[in-house]
Amino acid sequence: MGDWKEEDYLPLSALQHYMFCPRQCALIHMEGVWSENYLTATGRVLHEKVHSGDNEKRGDIIISRSLKLCSNEKGVFGVADLIEFHFSMEKTSSTCYVPGRTGNWIPFPVEYKRGKMKSHRADEVQLCAQALCLEEMLDVVIINGALYYGMDRRRKDVDFDEPLRQLTDEVIQNTRRLLSNMILPKPQHGSQCSACSLVDFCKPQLDQAIREKVFMGIFGSDYEETS
Repeated sequence: MGDWKEEDYLPLSALQHYMFCPRQCALIHMEGVWSENYLTATGRVLHEKVHSGDNEKRGDIIISRSLKLCSNEKGVFGVADLIEFHFSMEKTSSTCYVPGRTGNWIPFPVEYKRGKMKSHRADEVQLCAQALCLEEMLDVVIINGALYYGMDRRRKDVDFDEPLRQLTDEVIQNTRRLLSNMILPKPQHGSQCSACSLVDFCKPQLDQAIREKVFMGIFGSDYEETS
């Protein structure tokens, strides 16, 4: 079990931000910068709709919304959009007890995303980190979960295999290292910038000398970027 101080715990969202862009992650979670655009606004509305529903039971599935998650071993925390608990006739390492319910239940995390399925694995890492929290909290082994994409209106099943678990561990370590160093990464201008709500603040296309003057005016003389 990790010996983490309260301030060392990482929000699960930081892992997704890190994989999308380390500079965006640092701006949000280190500098406290946030700006909403159409993409983030529609994503926020989607999550609010998911979180607004009550817990319910549909046949052999219990649906739990806005479940708070935490892993003391990994030092991460957050809130799950939706956890499905599927009834199982057998008691196995993948089943758990659900308060107020009889029988054995298999946890199945579902994360909601506004856009389309992506070529990178940032969303999968965030979902896998949720599963790691649930495994520790419920003392189970979680085999898979799903990502729901609003624009595609379909689910993508995600297997929590060993490569994804190892990648998630690496991202947790790298994200913690980035935020603990307190040095803002330099921008790497790319195709992802057009979808970033912080692009006008980040100014990835500006000359480095001009950008440093702009940021020093905002953050003061202690501002520093890393190469």
